[in-house]
Amino acid sequence: MMFMTAKVDLKKILIAVVAVIAVIAALVLIFGGNDQAAPTGTQSVSGNDARVAFLKGFGWEVSASPTESGQVRIPQAASDVFDRYNALQKSQGYDLSQFAGKTVMRYVYQINNYPGATDPVYATLLVYKNQVIGGDVTNTAAKGAISGFKMPQSEAPATSAPTEGTTAPGTTVPETTQ
Repeated sequence: MMFMTAKVDLKKILIAVVAVIAVIAALVLIFGGNDQAAPTGTQSVSGNDARVAFLKGFGWEVSASPTESGQVRIPQAASDVFDRYNALQKSQGYDLSQFAGKTVMRYVYQINNYPGATDPVYATLLVYKNQVIGGDVTNTAAKGAISGFKMPQSEAPATSAPTEGTTAPGTTVPETTQ
């Protein structure tokens, strides 16, 4: 008989489990009764100005250039986290499952007029071949949520200055970077 052993770093496993739980908890907030409008068809966003204009179409005032951009890969295999995020996308008229395994661009813009925001709020656009294929708005406040592009109607927009030294959230999309 042959035996094989492996050394398991419990600290790394615990960190990974906590990270997955945090992502799932954030995505659970998606289902807070969002009434999202479906997009009016495929939106071409071949440059920064077009991406900013796309967000402005929802009433958002955003930073002139993205605070973060880079390639992400849409997961090939579905998971609970992906399915929850994709449910938000479907509520907006998008479906990321048709892009499974594809590498897409992710652009993150800081929103300057989120109603009642005291902490930074970010809009994330997922773009494939110059077309918006999905995205979200993430409120980084302690009780903030991830929602679709549609501006909440509960309060009037209030312009707020971005907090110095803040960074965009990195867990918006279950992703594998290249």
